[in-house]
Amino acid sequence: MANGPRYAVKFRRRREGKTDYRRRLALLKSHQTRMVVRRTNTRTIVQFVDFDPKGDIVRAAATSQELKAFGWPQGHSNTPSSYLAGLLAARRAVKAGVKEAVLDLGLSMPVGGGGLFAALKGALDGGVKVPHAPDVLPAKERLEGAHINPSLKAPFDAARKQILGDERGDRP
Repeated sequence: MANGPRYAVKFRRRREGKTDYRRRLALLKSHQTRMVVRRTNTRTIVQFVDFDPKGDIVRAAATSQELKAFGWPQGHSNTPSSYLAGLLAARRAVKAGVKEAVLDLGLSMPVGGGGLFAALKGALDGGVKVPHAPDVLPAKERLEGAHINPSLKAPFDAARKQILGDERGDRP
């Protein structure tokens, strides 16, 4: 390990492989709210975040596990649940005054038509403007879950209608 006077230890989150600071700086220079989408093995997390020197401020957030309250019976890490989580987060963000955002995918590899872009499509349908290329959005059949189980269309439509019809935007 280097220990000379010109050696500088990298930031902890950089060493752990959690943050790409060049990409983060480029997003922060836009001075816009970031739509942060993170997918784990069990859920999708969507947040609308503003930068503050003392620490980022989360304006609105939703996870796919909150969809149980909206009658979503399926798993929480698939494409339809990512769409519904993005839709729910966008509805909450609109209530918080967010009109535009830039997409922050972190270290995830973007795959056109994948779950990350399903959350983006949900945010677009929820009323938040996010710059994107139209060819990266998933097909309607994938958003509704036809590739998982054809009988998911009814629960998907019911959950979508309930999220869009919810005036408070903060259901349990």
